[in-house]
Amino acid sequence: MKLTDSLKVLFKETAEYLQGAARRRFMAQTVAELGRGGQRLAERELGWHRDLIRKGQCEVAHNLICVDAFKLRGRKRTESRLPNLLSDIQAIVDSQSQTDPKFTTNRLYTRLSAAEVRRQLIGQNGYSSEALPSTETIRTRLNQLGYYPSKVGKTKPQKKLPLTDAIFDQLAIVNVAAAADPTVLRLSLDAKAGVKVGPFSRKGKNRVETEACDHDFGPKHTVIPYGIFLPEWDELFLYCTTSKVTSDFMVDVLEAWWLEHRGRFPAVETLLLNQDNGPENHSRRTQFMKRLVDFAGRHQVNLRLAYYPPYHSKYNPIERTWGVLENHWNGSILDEIDTVLQFAHSMTWNGHHPVVKLVTQSYKTGVKLTKLAMAEVETQIQRLGEFVVNDKPLNLGKWFIDIFYRPEPVLA
Repeated sequence: MKLTDSLKVLFKETAEYLQGAARRRFMAQTVAELGRGGQRLAERELGWHRDLIRKGQCEVAHNLICVDAFKLRGRKRTESRLPNLLSDIQAIVDSQSQTDPKFTTNRLYTRLSAAEVRRQLIGQNGYSSEALPSTETIRTRLNQLGYYPSKVGKTKPQKKLPLTDAIFDQLAIVNVAAAADPTVLRLSLDAKAGVKVGPFSRKGKNRVETEACDHDFGPKHTVIPYGIFLPEWDELFLYCTTSKVTSDFMVDVLEAWWLEHRGRFPAVETLLLNQDNGPENHSRRTQFMKRLVDFAGRHQVNLRLAYYPPYHSKYNPIERTWGVLENHWNGSILDEIDTVLQFAHSMTWNGHHPVVKLVTQSYKTGVKLTKLAMAEVETQIQRLGEFVVNDKPLNLGKWFIDIFYRPEPVLA
């Protein structure tokens, strides 16, 4: 066959139109028609690669199709070279991330920049600067994991105490140590803002047209969800009440949960409680500390309290579940207590429904100990001592407390 100019144009345009195995088959059949020396002629006149022609000839001869693996080509992802990179990034960033204060999104906003995460990977995890990817790649991985640098004003806390950074550093140490110790179980505790039960719109949106009051005229009840969240297990337990969330309520809920689930954790000797430093559960709240001391002694389990700094409670892991719950019932009319409970139960956190219970007991506010009684309680707890950071003495005894149960003495 003689290759004229018109045939060259025809063969080139046809080959460009075809793809994959069809293109290779066309090339092989064309070269076969060209006769002896057809491969060299097609390479010179048509610009076809001889390896591609040979591949097509093999497919024609054996009546098979070679499957192209384009995804396996090119540079490998960083994770294939550094398999622990994502888990190390998450361990650094997770304790430094907060949920959206208005619960309008499920995003997590982190206090750390991508450059700071890279520096901590080098300093804490032993990576070399040459082995790690660029800062931009670290930023991309942060976004893929669901973490975003806090660039918007709504995620900035109203105030920052001089101890804030030191508290966060100690929280990271305590939480990471708990994750690595099978004898320690980490719990995240907090109460959500009260939900008014009645025909109120709550500024939500719903595809179904509904009528609601635009003013809160005397709600039937106010339901307060109190949650116990297990970060390592991604399990959520909600205890809803129409009473006040007092110190006694919190400890009663904790005790009820522990009595029901302690059989699942036979190796656990210490409960790590992550909380915000609220008025009913801070470490100077006399009734709260007394109840915890009694709880530790009665159930023979150690308690470790680790509080988040003031104005930074949104960093507590359980706060992330409140955002999911708020978006789940957004726009719906919560006109009965049962409706609130059903919505709470039907929400999902990482594919699992929470355990929801209604606490009907009423709790009295203002219960407190005398100074003498509190002094006795202080002898049974251990507060974190003073240490020096950047030549400044810091006392975090208000934020980190250990309560050790005292076994009964064995009589001779």
